[in-house]
Amino acid sequence: MTAQLTSQPAPPEKPSEAPPEKSPKPPLESSNGQANASPNADLESSSVTSSSVTSNPVTSSPVAVAPAAYTGEKLNWDWRGYDIKYVAYGEGPPVVLIHGFGASIGHWRKNIPAIAQAGHRVYALDLLGFGDSDKPDLSYSLTFWVKLLHDFWQTHVKEPAIFAGNSIGALMALMTLVSYPETASGGVLLNCAGSLNHRPEDLPGPLRIVMGTFSKLVSSRFTGPFLFNRVRTKGRIRGSLKQVYGNRKAITPELIDILHGPACQPGAQKVFASILTAPPGPRPSELLPQVTQPLLVLWGEKDPWTPISAAGIYQELAADNRAERSVEFHAIPETGHCPHDERPEIVNRLIIDWMQQQQNSQVNKANHGTRQQPND
Repeated sequence: MTAQLTSQPAPPEKPSEAPPEKSPKPPLESSNGQANASPNADLESSSVTSSSVTSNPVTSSPVAVAPAAYTGEKLNWDWRGYDIKYVAYGEGPPVVLIHGFGASIGHWRKNIPAIAQAGHRVYALDLLGFGDSDKPDLSYSLTFWVKLLHDFWQTHVKEPAIFAGNSIGALMALMTLVSYPETASGGVLLNCAGSLNHRPEDLPGPLRIVMGTFSKLVSSRFTGPFLFNRVRTKGRIRGSLKQVYGNRKAITPELIDILHGPACQPGAQKVFASILTAPPGPRPSELLPQVTQPLLVLWGEKDPWTPISAAGIYQELAADNRAERSVEFHAIPETGHCPHDERPEIVNRLIIDWMQQQQNSQVNKANHGTRQQPND
């Protein structure tokens, strides 16, 4: 059962009196809109330190007390004529949470209260095509969603934020740090995906043919709905979660409902088909040399989708004392693709402690700069 919060660090963002009018044929070049209250009241619900941090696995965890879950109101934001659901909770330096494929705000329900109570303004949104946001028939891509995130930041956040994401959400966070560095004070990557889709050149020949055929069948108006109806059943979702969750105790009816509900909404099948045929996007190895902000990288060791072997590039950066950026890496045992949902008691503490370290570092730099100023 979801635990209700007994005390709140700050009220959620207040809705505006009048939402902007939607465009029947929204242009893709502009964005605007203010928040207004949503009728949906509930969500569907190691250590080394230096400027460049050495990576260590998390070998022990705090007492596994189930964190309170966020069940607050979703707000509406009009983006290019489409309805985007989001939450804003707490007060303090901002944090923007970006979910992965097929997920939504509800996937962060165990993290939002803890981060807010640690003194942060937490934003989370259902990306267009996911959760309770609109699901138009468009050509989706990582670049498309990163633009959405930038427009959201301009409308609601308006100051440098920590961008934290899981899977493709982590890749979007990394892209945001590179494409819009003025928006980001740092990034938190949880089992960062290497791409939106498998690159054909990275697949063996037979599998390349299978994946290509499946993508065509899913995109077909004849076979697509049939295949999608089989993929989105609760039984299939539960089976997929058992494959990718290292902590199976985290696979609850609530979690399955969070993933299943949006998949049953109008337009979900076409979104699914569009994503399967979308470009893979940039590789993390292409983005990391351009990142100047500090990074916290968390990785579930039992993830079959983005295995720990794929984390080598982050571990190398964390171990490189010559690196210009601060990178901290933690491997989390007995954990799969979604550490924030599987081990929130560990992940929340690592994120909160890391953000406090970044704040302390900024204060120290500011004080040092003040002392170094010459007298007139």
